[in-house]
Amino acid sequence: MEMISIKSPHEIEKMRAAGRLTAQARALAGSMVRPGVTTLEIDREVRRFIESHGAKPSFLGYGGFPGSACISVNEVVIHGIPDHRKLKEGDIVSVDVGAYLDGFHGDCAATYPCGQVSEEAQRLIDVTRQSFFEGIKLARAGQRVSDVSHAVQQYVESFGYSVVREFVGHGVGRNLHEAPEVPNYGAAGHGARFQPGMVIAVEPMVCMGDWKVKVLKDKWTTVSADGSLTAHYENTILITDGEPELLTVDENGEPA
Repeated sequence: MEMISIKSPHEIEKMRAAGRLTAQARALAGSMVRPGVTTLEIDREVRRFIESHGAKPSFLGYGGFPGSACISVNEVVIHGIPDHRKLKEGDIVSVDVGAYLDGFHGDCAATYPCGQVSEEAQRLIDVTRQSFFEGIKLARAGQRVSDVSHAVQQYVESFGYSVVREFVGHGVGRNLHEAPEVPNYGAAGHGARFQPGMVIAVEPMVCMGDWKVKVLKDKWTTVSADGSLTAHYENTILITDGEPELLTVDENGEPA
């Protein structure tokens, strides 16, 4: 079983810097979401921004992924490949970004409305975001990983939505994906116990309909099997002696 790394104070400082840059890249991408803009235009700006700060986009070339950000529209849950598709009024757009700075990764995502969206779509975005915050209430030393998983699932399902099961959150550090895996579903009381110095990415992926997903022929784009709307929200967090600390926050300490 892969060891869970505990970060030193020096490493945590580096992760704060990587996280802050990653959050700024997410905010930049979100500010570009409007009708007529292509996902490729957003992707190019994300890459330019990250590289202008002496960092590398974590996703570019990762496992062969061709973009610097995963940009997923409507029924696309995750791993949407940026292209020349123009966003339309009413779309909802999930942007997942990572930045590799000074030996460490940051990883975060959020779903943004494109122009005016339906009440149902906005509620899905809001519930997905809040489920992250419900989950991390339990991301405290001594709790178990699945305590977070269970809290996310309970909150999402209380609104009649479902959580994706084939893809999960994860540890973050020198590698983009580290132990432990952090599912968004399951019974409480299982998995590794949280310890101060652990860094994880908690990332609810939520479908308006059924939780089943399918991966398209490009081997990346992952959509809801029933074609229902989906949303995604993620931050990198540090386990401390008290409240978890969000690392993917902007210069004012705010997440997206």
